[in-house]
Amino acid sequence: MKISEVIGIDVGKQALESLMHTNQLPHEFENKPSGLKRLLKWVTNNAKYPKNEILFAFEHTGLYSYPLSVFLTENDFNYIMVPGLEIRRSLGISRGKDDKIDAKKIALYAFRRRDEITPYQLAAKEISEIKRLLSLREKLVKQRAGYQGTLKENERFLKRKDNQVLFSVQEKLINELKKQIAKVEQELNTKINNDQQLKKMYQLITSIKGVGPQTALFVIALTNGFTKFENWRKFACYSGIAPFPNQSGISIKRRTKVSHLANKKMKALLSSCASSSINHNPEMKLYYERRLKEGKHKMSTLNIIRNKILSRIFAVVERGTPYVNTYGFA
Repeated sequence: MKISEVIGIDVGKQALESLMHTNQLPHEFENKPSGLKRLLKWVTNNAKYPKNEILFAFEHTGLYSYPLSVFLTENDFNYIMVPGLEIRRSLGISRGKDDKIDAKKIALYAFRRRDEITPYQLAAKEISEIKRLLSLREKLVKQRAGYQGTLKENERFLKRKDNQVLFSVQEKLINELKKQIAKVEQELNTKINNDQQLKKMYQLITSIKGVGPQTALFVIALTNGFTKFENWRKFACYSGIAPFPNQSGISIKRRTKVSHLANKKMKALLSSCASSSINHNPEMKLYYERRLKEGKHKMSTLNIIRNKILSRIFAVVERGTPYVNTYGFA
C-alpha cells in the first residue's frame, strides 16, 4: 500500500489536534460528530493526494478515540492506532508536552514507517461491546474487593452495635455490587450466545482444563476474535509471558526473562489458569513436579505452563475442535 500523506491526530476528550505532515498544516477540531465531519472536509480540501494514499495516525485512547475509529472506518479511510509509549521511544528525548507537538510527533512517526504499516481493522461491534462490559466488570469487582477488605478490618477492631451505620452501609454496597456484577456477567453470556462464531470460540477455549470463562472472554476480546495476532507467540509477547534474552557482549549475561511491557490483566489470568491446571490437570501436575525435582526454577516452570495453555487456546480455535486430553489415553 502506497502512503503519500499522513494526518497525525492527538486525541483528547474535547478536541482532536490534527496536523498534515507534508505541508505541516495544523488544525483543531471538536471531538464530536460535527467536528469529525469538518476534519474530513479539511483533509479533502488540503491534501494533494488521493484518498487511498492518505493515512490517519493517532494514539489508542479508549473511549475518546473510538468515535474517530468508527467514523474513519465508515468513510473507508486508512488509519492506525499506535501506543503512546511506542511513539515516545521512537522519536528520542523530548522536553515538555503540548498537543500540537504531539500531533506533529505522531504524524512524523507514521510517515517514517509508512512502508511497513498495516492499516488498523476496527473490531466487530460485538467484540467492542464485550470489551466495554469486561472493563466495567473489572471496575465493579475492584470496588467490591475494596469494601470487603474495609469491612473485614472494621469487624476485627470495631464493635457492630456501636457502628451500625458503618457496617450496614458497606454490607449493602457489597450486596448491590454483587448484583450488578451478576447482571454484567449475564449480559456477557447473552452477547456470546447470540453470536454463533463467538459462542463456538468460547466453547472451544473453555474445553481446555484450567481455562475459565473470564480468560476465554478476555482472549476473544483482546485478539478481536483471533484476527489481531498472527499466532499464539505474538499474543504471548503481548501478554508478557514470552521470555527474552538479556545479554550483551561478554560483560552482560543475565538470565532470560519476560518483559514488564505487557497486558497485566491477561498475564494474571494466564497465571491463574496455570495454577488451576497444576491443581486439577494430572498432565500439568506431573510436568510441574518433574521440573521441580530436576532443580528447575518454580516461576520458570509456571511460565512454561502459561505458554502451553495459550498455545492450546490458539490451536483449538484454529483447528475448530475441542481439546482432547491425550494424557488420559496414555
